[in-house]
Amino acid sequence: MKEIFTHNVAQVHGQIAEACERYDRDTDDITIVAVTKRQPTIMINMAVAAGLHNIGESRVQEADEKISELGQIARFHMIGHLQTNKVKKAVQLFDVIQSVDSLKLAEEIDRQAGQAELNIECLIEVNCSGENQKFGVLPNDCLDMVKRMKLLSNITLTGLMTVGPYTDDEETIRAAFREGNNLFKYGRDIVGDQFDTLSMGMSGDFPLAIAEGATMIRLGTSLFGPRL
Repeated sequence: MKEIFTHNVAQVHGQIAEACERYDRDTDDITIVAVTKRQPTIMINMAVAAGLHNIGESRVQEADEKISELGQIARFHMIGHLQTNKVKKAVQLFDVIQSVDSLKLAEEIDRQAGQAELNIECLIEVNCSGENQKFGVLPNDCLDMVKRMKLLSNITLTGLMTVGPYTDDEETIRAAFREGNNLFKYGRDIVGDQFDTLSMGMSGDFPLAIAEGATMIRLGTSLFGPRL
């Protein structure tokens, strides 16, 4: 298991380096979030030992069980859809909530973080693919939400997150990521230098995300193999 994982990590770093060379990016500007949904805690330990200090989870209950066992051994990112009734627990567990997909959710995160005397880093999830099955604010509503979230005192708004479209057509994928990057640039003009994270790209499309300006990629299968 460890040998396979070590091989996968090396392969991923090689693919990142290749994409950065091809698209004139700097590898130091790309952060990997290791997505450990449905993976056992031993895999999180291996990821951290391999230098992957950002861990992504999609479900509050599953993350709670893992973090309770492991402790805060990494920066934990909430990357799945977050219901408002799970926010109180989420702000206690996660260092970053990437999947803020409505102002209502943002305001509840702000309220719960304030009650816990915390400040939580957040990204706005944008539905750049326009697919109905995906969560995220619509691109036309993104910048208004940036302006509103900037005012919330218990949230540090640091960027955007998007999921690429379900297609094999590279230009369609790149167009969605390009729109995410354009919104990211406008958002940085609104928020300032702290708005520095563009989380887009997963195992099947991260080189294309790097091509279009991603600073953070979320990798599960390419690191760990198929989910259990």
